[in-house]
Amino acid sequence: MSLTPLLVVLFGVAVVCLLFATGHGVGAHRRWRERRRVAATLRVLWCLVFLGFALLGGLAGIVLLGYRRLAAEAEVARIEARALSAQRYAVDILTPDGERQHVELAGDDWQLDARVIKWTSRAVILGAPPLYRLERIGGRYRDIAQERTAMKSVVALDDSVLPDLWTLKRRFPQWLPWIDADYGSAAYLPLVDDGRYVVTLAAAGGLVARPADEETARRIAAAPAP
Repeated sequence: MSLTPLLVVLFGVAVVCLLFATGHGVGAHRRWRERRRVAATLRVLWCLVFLGFALLGGLAGIVLLGYRRLAAEAEVARIEARALSAQRYAVDILTPDGERQHVELAGDDWQLDARVIKWTSRAVILGAPPLYRLERIGGRYRDIAQERTAMKSVVALDDSVLPDLWTLKRRFPQWLPWIDADYGSAAYLPLVDDGRYVVTLAAAGGLVARPADEETARRIAAAPAP
């Protein structure tokens, strides 16, 4: 059984048990007013039993829903590259809010860096997703010697001067105890002409880069090894 039907079953069982518990509670109240103490007590016991099942079903559903969020990935950027010359590319970064930035990168690969806020497990289970802030994109050379000597290209993607949650956590960690970790994450892939890429953020907090189409994947596979 896949996770979504299982969630429906668990929450459905919780609702049905809650309805049975409510019915037994009403019945217990009626019999108590009729001075039928034994029957009222039995109704109360059944009410507690069904309440327990409802609670277990609801909690199980919430926990599974949380783990589903932990395994989910959210798209944070799409990247498009066009070759200008050897080891030089025009690159567009598109974010889900519709913003587009155009940069030029030098190197064999692009690398995207982000600041990530990861919540504690309890907060994630209750629905708090990881937060991110794209920080910069740069070019990197596969040859270490060239990386040391060739022209570098790094472009800031976030020019905000106001303190954010990431900065506040670093300065005042005791104020934000529900934040499990704050750190940087990066992902990179080879630059190819007419390459299209997608970058996602896993709920565990790491950036993941993939080719956005089969043609890009084919060109990456055909690119010369470093």
